[in-house]
Amino acid sequence: MFIAMNRFKIRPGKEEDFERIWRERDTHLDDVPGFKSFTLLRGPEGEDHTLYSSHTVWNSRADFEAWTKSEAFRLAHKNAGDHSDVYLGHPNFEGFESVL
Repeated sequence: MFIAMNRFKIRPGKEEDFERIWRERDTHLDDVPGFKSFTLLRGPEGEDHTLYSSHTVWNSRADFEAWTKSEAFRLAHKNAGDHSDVYLGHPNFEGFESVL
């Protein structure tokens, strides 16, 4: 199993906008081989941002990496730069492989 996470720093007051963007977007994940689940997590509020993390579970790292090279990935990310006023910088990616 492989877990892919992106951490997002969201500007204060833009949390509802960020959550709406994710709620309304088409992730194009449902038919991707190896995809198991997606969750958007809201974390702590800091002085200058609220932390969020997107969390996807895959059968394997190879399945995740194949998705990043697919048309489904390109479609899911085609409007990624449209909401730059919501974000403080680019997301921070972290990948984890199951050991137990």
